[in-house]
Amino acid sequence: MENPPAPFPDDWTPNMRANLVFLTWGDEVLLIHKKTGLGAGKINGPGGKLEPGESALDAARREVREELLIEVGALEEMGELHFDFVDGLRLHCVVFHGTEFEGVPTETPEARPEWFPIAAVPYDRMWADDRHWLPAMLGGSKFRAWFRFDGEQMLSREVLLR
Repeated sequence: MENPPAPFPDDWTPNMRANLVFLTWGDEVLLIHKKTGLGAGKINGPGGKLEPGESALDAARREVREELLIEVGALEEMGELHFDFVDGLRLHCVVFHGTEFEGVPTETPEARPEWFPIAAVPYDRMWADDRHWLPAMLGGSKFRAWFRFDGEQMLSREVLLR
């Protein structure tokens, strides 16, 4: 792993691992209105925590299936998010992009799906970090990013595009 930029210490290690999936169709992106867990009430991509022994890719497929009742096709790893929360949560999140899926995105107890034009993603209803990396990712750029949060308030950020 590359050394993270400030404000993360060199020995930063996550205590939670997760994933996010962004499916696009033409000029639209499938997002969810998150109903439960970290970020409930916000809009984001489907995703969630890895289970023991599960790869980020396997977890991404499982989470989309659980949250939206669809099966995704090929997924490309686009980047990594590192979150350091002042309450002690240190979250590493792998971000995937795909364009293939089977089924109709369906509301579940965890999420309500909605397609948004890529040009009109509702960043004001998402986590504060999303506006700093998601537009580039949706444009095809790979990235690594580090964020420090106090609750929902972003304290610092560093985004490296590849």
